[in-house]
Amino acid sequence: MSEIIILFLGAISAGLLGSLTGLGGGVIIIPLLTLGFGVPMHYAIGASLISVIGTSSGAAVAFVKEGFTNMRIGMFLEIATTAGAIMGALVSGMLNPNTIGIIFASILLLTVILNLKGKPDHQEPLVKGSLEEKLKLYGTFPDKGVLKSYSARNTVPGFLMMMFAGAMSGLLGIGSGALKVLAMDNMMKLPFKVSTTTSNFMIGVTAVASALIYFQRGEIIPVIVAPVLIGVVIGSFIGSKTLMVSKTKKLKVFFAIVITILSIYMMYNGINKSFR
Repeated sequence: MSEIIILFLGAISAGLLGSLTGLGGGVIIIPLLTLGFGVPMHYAIGASLISVIGTSSGAAVAFVKEGFTNMRIGMFLEIATTAGAIMGALVSGMLNPNTIGIIFASILLLTVILNLKGKPDHQEPLVKGSLEEKLKLYGTFPDKGVLKSYSARNTVPGFLMMMFAGAMSGLLGIGSGALKVLAMDNMMKLPFKVSTTTSNFMIGVTAVASALIYFQRGEIIPVIVAPVLIGVVIGSFIGSKTLMVSKTKKLKVFFAIVITILSIYMMYNGINKSFR
């Protein structure tokens, strides 16, 4: 019972840190479960995927109502992320837990770097006769009471990057939000508010696709998942409120250092074959 309470409190901290940094709770949950509680890697990934579904669902509804999320672009790119997530989940079942730990640490370091970089804010006009026009990958979003128009660019490279992001989500049990935003910001030239909110909407759907495979393999354990899910949701809620009054730049730098240390420790344990 005491272990479940400690896990619950740890999950609250993971949700809090994840929401404050924008990296999601999964980046803390996996090290917490594997290094802190000795949970086998695949069980930890299964629990993390369920927490990702829970945390993205609530925020996604709010962003859709506010008019930021582009449902059409999100559903189109979900074809890529869902296919990638299924492939990632299948590959995960074939890989040694220590190999997954090393990949996790590498992606975590990349995510931290991407998260600290300045985010571009594009607002591209629609090009007549383009692939984006044919697929209707354009829309409007509210900005200070004014509706602004935008259109996607470079759809094919963005689609392929989304497939990679989905594969990492299925393989590692994280939302891969930073990779999704990279695809939509840097490649597809979408406005920052549209890319982040659309990414948030997509994360939950991507996680469902891979979670089903982990469930079928018996790697989603209720006694682990329940405290993690509830804790992460509570932590994310607290984090979203704290974020309004926090100096986010300093927080992101501080947590980037913490997460970098965690990823190096994960890498060390993977190389030394400490995971099971």
